[in-house]
Amino acid sequence: MRIVLPLVGLMGLLCAPLHAAYDPLMIPKTMPGMQDMVVKDAKRDREIPIRVYLPASTAPAPVVLFSHGLGGSRENNPYLGNQWAARGYVVVFLQHLGSDESVWKDKPITERMAALKNAADLKNFLLRVQDVPVVIDQLTRWNQEETHPLKGRLDLKHLGMSGHSFGGSTTQAVSGQAPRIGKGFTDARIQAAVIMSPSSPASGNPKTAFGQVKMPWMILTGTKDSSPLTGVDPKDRLLDYPELPAGQKYQLILDNAEHSAFGDRALPGEREKRNPNHHRAILALTTAFWDSYLRDDAEAKKWLDSDAVRGVLEKADQWQKK
Repeated sequence: MRIVLPLVGLMGLLCAPLHAAYDPLMIPKTMPGMQDMVVKDAKRDREIPIRVYLPASTAPAPVVLFSHGLGGSRENNPYLGNQWAARGYVVVFLQHLGSDESVWKDKPITERMAALKNAADLKNFLLRVQDVPVVIDQLTRWNQEETHPLKGRLDLKHLGMSGHSFGGSTTQAVSGQAPRIGKGFTDARIQAAVIMSPSSPASGNPKTAFGQVKMPWMILTGTKDSSPLTGVDPKDRLLDYPELPAGQKYQLILDNAEHSAFGDRALPGEREKRNPNHHRAILALTTAFWDSYLRDDAEAKKWLDSDAVRGVLEKADQWQKK
């Protein structure tokens, strides 16, 4: 039997692309799995609760770590965990005891702000940056442990680090930021970093701190990204990117975005109405970034470096790359 296609249908076949265009927001209908675990650090007598989002496939997958902001927990930012895991990443949310939700949850409302401010200190910063390699070490062991749920599911040769606010500072420290003195906390196993609401160094200068960052970085902030806890001004968050060396460095400045734009809900004292496109832009750009640098996806890199990015941004959002 001979099949005759209408001219329009035939032309459609001839002109159709060989493959669909890259879309960082496309995800399968199957929801990722999720498991809560605890990493125990015997040397420091410390526990690190984690939440792990797992893709549907059980094949080894690149891993992305996330560090929460001051007063947060491993339960924060599920919109990121679900998206990244749906795209095929194992996503591990760390909870840093001492600067997590336990700081304020049992306090009277009038004492919560002071408790949070007190937790944003050098002691907790050091605890945080030490938590990261401990978790990576434990994931490495679990990946080889026959009876563990994560056995064989982690591709730790392709590892990304991310975080928001205090978690952004944590991410900077373990992903290439140079300290004013000492050798610093950079973990060579990390290959790329996403920093939301970045911080400039408390002492020294940004050029010294960021001038030698070698791995790909993506910085995300907003035009109203201030913090009543630390006194950081939106302009302060723009000091880091100009000092990063050229090559695989990106910055997104979301118009009218406050500090909570990167989280799940508004924070006390914020006034702007939440903009749904902020999360859409964050998900699209971070997904393309991970695909580019943890999967070596040429189509993702092409998208990230093209004007196609503007398709997920609003007119006043600022996008920079170098």
